[in-house]
Amino acid sequence: MKAGGALLGAVRGLVLTVMALAGSITLLCLTLVSIGLIPVGVGLFTTPYLLDLVRAHADTRRRLAHEWAGVTIPRPYRPVAEAPPGGLLGPPRRCRRLLTDPATWRDVLWLLVDLSAGCVLAILPPGLLLDGVFGYVLAAGVWRPVTEAAGGYWYAFIPVESQTTAFCAAGLGTVWIAVSLTAGSALLRAHFRLAGAFLAPTPRIELAARVERLTTTRHDAVDTSAAELRRIERDLHDGAQARLVAMGMSLGVIEALVEKDPAKAKELLAAARASSAEALSELRDLVRGIHPPVLAERGLGDAVRALALRMEMPVAVDVQLPGRAEEPVEAAAYFAVSEALTNAAKHSGADQVWVDIHHAEGALRIAVTDNGRGGADLAAGSGLRGVERRLGAFDGVLAVSSPPGGPTMVTMELPCVLTVGQP
Repeated sequence: MKAGGALLGAVRGLVLTVMALAGSITLLCLTLVSIGLIPVGVGLFTTPYLLDLVRAHADTRRRLAHEWAGVTIPRPYRPVAEAPPGGLLGPPRRCRRLLTDPATWRDVLWLLVDLSAGCVLAILPPGLLLDGVFGYVLAAGVWRPVTEAAGGYWYAFIPVESQTTAFCAAGLGTVWIAVSLTAGSALLRAHFRLAGAFLAPTPRIELAARVERLTTTRHDAVDTSAAELRRIERDLHDGAQARLVAMGMSLGVIEALVEKDPAKAKELLAAARASSAEALSELRDLVRGIHPPVLAERGLGDAVRALALRMEMPVAVDVQLPGRAEEPVEAAAYFAVSEALTNAAKHSGADQVWVDIHHAEGALRIAVTDNGRGGADLAAGSGLRGVERRLGAFDGVLAVSSPPGGPTMVTMELPCVLTVGQP
């Protein structure tokens, strides 16, 4: 390990020690006092704000764990509904919501662990380094005034009484410095892993969050299906049905004119034939919007390639799928890619789009990237929000990265199992 990195680790350990002693102790004391004041009413209003500070303190530790040690600690908190503006019962309701969240009590327990075991792990790298340097200071002659002022001095297990014992202290200080420089990174990683044992969601919390998310997405899927049925009904009523009714009326007129005015009947027959062709085309478009035939026959890869060929801009498609997913999953992925390509064509100003589809670690992963102007916002677009709800019904996720100036990348992940051997 390089000395510069080891010294940086010692500095980081010192920062974490200060955060534990100043932040965790203060927040733990204030939070416990505030919770104790809930029966008299005061705590109902102070506890939510203190718990927000505790969560901010924990989020800072999560961020440092990722940046300094590569340790990822997910957030386990339930969403907290805000009270209406000016609502007097807002803080009490919020207090109840926070205190019934198991993650809140794990945060409080973490504060206690952080100011004890966590603080010890954090202070060891800088403490050993500084104590090792002090061993050299003693060997440089400072041992004499130190022992005279204190009436004797022990450096760890070495009684410093002479220059010889001071040199022994310097030798032990060398060991302390070596331990700090070689094991400092491991000690900091142990500190963050200890924090993660309390700040990360437990399997029970993860299961509850997943059930809550699936319940929400199930309701969204039901609403989306109802809206889709209404759209299909409207398209049938206004399009193909109207044309078929008109064609039936035309055939009735043709039947009456076929002997009296054959020329006019022939003209109406040609118009009826054109109407039937248009109705058939609209029905095909409608069926393609429900479930594209190429998707059912050839699979997701060929369906996306066919979709790319219909785009005005060049679209490069890279598909690496050793099999096929279930039909509902393929349909959700297909329409998600279709929406992403449509958005790129309408809003990005891009002249090239790349689509990457592959399967890894039990999930179908899709990335749609364009070289446009960027600035896409998931919260502002109803189309992508609809895609997110569609994917959520299968426990899938959608993320958008679109900095100003581009590029824009829409990534999707759908848990699924591929049936190997199918195209």
